[in-house]
Amino acid sequence: MKVSSTSGVGASGAPRAKASGGSGFSLPSVGAASGGGSVAQAGAVGGVGSLDALLALQAVGDPLERRRRAVRRADKILDVLGEVKVALLDGDLSPATLERLSRAVREQREATEDPGLEDILNEIETRAAVEMAKLEQSRRAG
Repeated sequence: MKVSSTSGVGASGAPRAKASGGSGFSLPSVGAASGGGSVAQAGAVGGVGSLDALLALQAVGDPLERRRRAVRRADKILDVLGEVKVALLDGDLSPATLERLSRAVREQREATEDPGLEDILNEIETRAAVEMAKLEQSRRAG
């Protein structure tokens, strides 16, 4: 950030009146009539643009933090996939486990822009739907 002026909010000394120009804030002089017709002028705030840029950068976040969040979401999906695998091997797959997997995939899908990852998430979601249909079919038959 470039500092363009040394005087500012914390500047010491007596307050100085600013000459009335086209922009800025000015007060009517003491000798002027105190009628409703005189209006103080207010100019645009100079630092708003840089403040907006700063807030936009904070909203985006740094790449390292985005990567950490993505890794946490991926770990959650992998954990649930591990549970599904063990449950399938044991023959004890529950609809709640499949629902957790579907929810984890939906959450990840909202935050991804990678077409390869989208394909993998589609495959996982399809497999979860197939397993859910198998569970429903076996419960109806049994």
